[in-house]
Amino acid sequence: MVSTLRIPRLVVAAPSSGSGKTTVATGLMAAFTGRGLTVSPHKAGPDYIDPGYHALATGRPGRNLDAYLCGTELLGPLFAHGAAGADLAVVEGVMGLYDGAAGQGELASTAQLAKALRAPVVLVVDGSSQSRSVAALVHGFASWDPEVRIGGVILNKVGSDRHEELLREALDEAGVDVLGVLRRTPQAATPSRHLGLVPVAEREPDAVAAVAAMAEQVRAGCDLDALWALARSAPPLAGAPWDPAGALAGAGTPPPSGPRPVVAVAGGAAFTFSYAEHAELLTAAGAEVVPFDPLRDEHLPESTGALVIGGGFPEVYAPELSANAALRAEVAALAAAGAPVAAECAGLLYLARELDGAPMCGVLDASARMTERLTLGYRDAVAVGDSVLAPAGTRVSGHEFHRTRLEPGAGTAPAWGVVRPGPPRTEGFVQGGVHASYLHVHWAALPTAAARLVARAVRPGAPV
Repeated sequence: MVSTLRIPRLVVAAPSSGSGKTTVATGLMAAFTGRGLTVSPHKAGPDYIDPGYHALATGRPGRNLDAYLCGTELLGPLFAHGAAGADLAVVEGVMGLYDGAAGQGELASTAQLAKALRAPVVLVVDGSSQSRSVAALVHGFASWDPEVRIGGVILNKVGSDRHEELLREALDEAGVDVLGVLRRTPQAATPSRHLGLVPVAEREPDAVAAVAAMAEQVRAGCDLDALWALARSAPPLAGAPWDPAGALAGAGTPPPSGPRPVVAVAGGAAFTFSYAEHAELLTAAGAEVVPFDPLRDEHLPESTGALVIGGGFPEVYAPELSANAALRAEVAALAAAGAPVAAECAGLLYLARELDGAPMCGVLDASARMTERLTLGYRDAVAVGDSVLAPAGTRVSGHEFHRTRLEPGAGTAPAWGVVRPGPPRTEGFVQGGVHASYLHVHWAALPTAAARLVARAVRPGAPV
C-alpha cells in the first residue's frame, strides 16, 4: 500500500571527509532529542560505527541507507521504515557530498540519497584554513547539481570571533544561510584506530560523555530553530515503508510453522557491526533472535539452532576471545553438527583456526593475521555454490573493509566469486552449514538469506 510520509528531515553533508559530519549530525540528533523530539537516526553508506553513536544520541537504532548495497529502489522504503513514529529524521552523509562508488557517477553518494529523500542538505564546512574562499567553495557545491538543495551551512573549526566574522561576510555575499558556527574544541573528539572511530560498545561511558559534548557544542553554536524550520520544509515523501514480513513474502519465503528456532547473534565489544534489518528479518522469518557476547558468555544461548556472527574487531580482543575456550568449543560443535552458521568478516576470523597466533574456534582450516594493508570497497559477487544463505548463481552487492589476511588450507569451497572490481577471484568459505566471508551484505536486498538460515535452523527439542 502506497503511503505518504510527512516527516521533517535533514541530510548532514560536507565537501570532504574530516569536515566534522559525525560531530554535527550526532550533536543535532542529541540536541533535538533533548528538546523532547523523537529523532530517527540514519547513515549514508555501509559504515557500522557512526550509527552506534547515533543510537546513543537518540535511543533508536541507527540505520544505514546504501544505494549500492540495497539498490536505489529501497532507499525511500528503508528510510520510511526506520523513521516510523519519529518527529524528525537526521541523515549523516558519507565522504564528500558528491562522492560515491568509485567510477559509477553519483551511485551511493550523499547527493543521490538527498535527492531520493527530497531532503534539504546542511553542508558542514571546515573553515580552519580559509576565509573569503569559503563562499566560492559553497557556491560550487550548491550549483553543481540543481536537484540538490543546500539549505544552509554549519561552519566547523572556526578559530576566533574575527575568523567567524570573515566567514559570515563571505557567505552573506554568496546568499547562503549560516545555520551554525562551531569553534575548535577537543571535547567532542572521538578516538580512532585502524578502521575508523572506536565503536560505542568499546568505550562506554566515555562515548556517552562524547555524545553529550557534541550535543552541547551544537546547542551552543547552532540555530536549532532555523534547522528545525529547514527540516520541516521537506516535502511529503510518497511510497510504502519497507516491511520485513512483506519482504519475505515478496520473495516467496513465508515463515515456517512449528516452534521458533533460536538464532544466536554475536554482539558485545568484539562484534559490533550489524544492520538492524538483519535481526528484523530473522524474526519475521520465524526465529527467536537471542544476542550473546563471545567475550563474556561461556555458553551459547539455550537451544541455539543457528548462529550469526557479524563484523567487528576480533583482532583487538583476540586474547580474550581465545581464553573463552568453553564457548569456542560450543561454536565448533554446533558447526560440526551441521547447524547453519553465517559469519561476516570478524565472524570469519573467529571461525578460523587461529588469529595472530591466538587459537580461535577452529571451524575453518584457515589462519588469519593482521596486516598493514587496508582492503576497502564495494564488491559485486555471485554465489559459487549452494549455501545456507543463497543458492548457486545468486548475485549480490557487498562491501569489504578490513586489514587482515586469511591463509586457507587445502580443499576449501569458496562462498563468493567476486566479479568486480578487478580481475575475478573467489572469496570466503562454504562448509556444511557454514557460510563465512569477508563480504558484508545487507539482507534487505537479500531477504531470502534470513529465510534460508531460519528454515535450516535446529528447532527446540530436535537433536543437534
